[in-house]
Amino acid sequence: MKSNKTNTLSVWHFWVKWAVPVLLVAAIQILQIFPFWIEKTYSSNWYVQISLVLRNITGWIPFSLGDILYILFAFSIFISLVRGIILIIKRQFNWARFGAAVSKWAIGLLWIYIWFNILWGLNYSRLGIEHQLKLQQEEYCKEEVVVLTNQLILKVNDCRRQIKDTVLPQPSVKLIYEGAENNYKTIAAYFSFLSYQIPSVKSSLYSPLGNYFGFTGYYNPFTGEAQVRNDVPKVLIPYIVSHEMAHQLGYASESEANFVGYLSASSSSDVYFRYSVYMDMFDYAQREEIKLFILDRDINGLKKVLKENKTNLDSLVRKDRKEIREFFYKRENKISPLVSNVYDQYLKMNKQLAGINSYNEIIGWLLAYQKKYGKL
Repeated sequence: MKSNKTNTLSVWHFWVKWAVPVLLVAAIQILQIFPFWIEKTYSSNWYVQISLVLRNITGWIPFSLGDILYILFAFSIFISLVRGIILIIKRQFNWARFGAAVSKWAIGLLWIYIWFNILWGLNYSRLGIEHQLKLQQEEYCKEEVVVLTNQLILKVNDCRRQIKDTVLPQPSVKLIYEGAENNYKTIAAYFSFLSYQIPSVKSSLYSPLGNYFGFTGYYNPFTGEAQVRNDVPKVLIPYIVSHEMAHQLGYASESEANFVGYLSASSSSDVYFRYSVYMDMFDYAQREEIKLFILDRDINGLKKVLKENKTNLDSLVRKDRKEIREFFYKRENKISPLVSNVYDQYLKMNKQLAGINSYNEIIGWLLAYQKKYGKL
């Protein structure tokens, strides 16, 4: 009798251990097909409170807690592999033990997926900035992108000329983080849903690995921290920080985080921030020009446009861009493209069908915003 009771409890424990996470994953999958509910209930209410709690917990810590957690997770995987190898060497391996280990890791990964979505991931399915600003993205032609690129050249030239020195300023990352926070306060006066409170922005502990993993910044959904690579040319950091703060506000897709970061940085009273964002926007616009001219097989037109862009850019802008290119060229390696391919698949799995190219969708947002609000 006791044995039957024990067996019943074991079966019940097994099903509860699997049933709860599986049902929660199914519930998440169902919720993702209701973007209006996610926007109104989760992103605009629940997530706002979740993110504030996380940043309250981690914001005061001077280092990245999330980076430490990543190290611990990687270490746990390493230990499990070492234990498995030792068992094989000692000929103590058996399929029952292997099945138990696989089951444990599978359940663990299910819970990671569940918490990822509860803490942030559901934002991938929200209506987002298009809904909030009532923007309408439309198809655009290469001529529109050429006009946009020329406007951005004027912006970036004007900003660079306001920075009098030939050599760009090198403010501390702390001052840049504080400036980005102030910019969100400025833009929140126009769009209240962009209000940013309780900062939690850290320099990445993995900055030296950025060349291999291909990142300049990233967001940790489990700790609410924004991490920024601190060894890149300093002029890039203002826009990188603005982008990562947009992720903290619940804009999960890279194109939306790009656009929200643009809204914030371009509203800054600090010309250094404006220069950083407009230089990045010019890069995106020129890449889009290249893509569209190639798609049209208009190579002569492309050569003409690229020559005009180079001629129209201020000489100091060209100098700054050259230094940035040289920084990354010197650090090119064979690992970074492989990591980029993995990240490309991650983005596609999270409803960003363009994958890593979704960053360049900022051009569509800029054109839609300019059409509605009449400014850039």
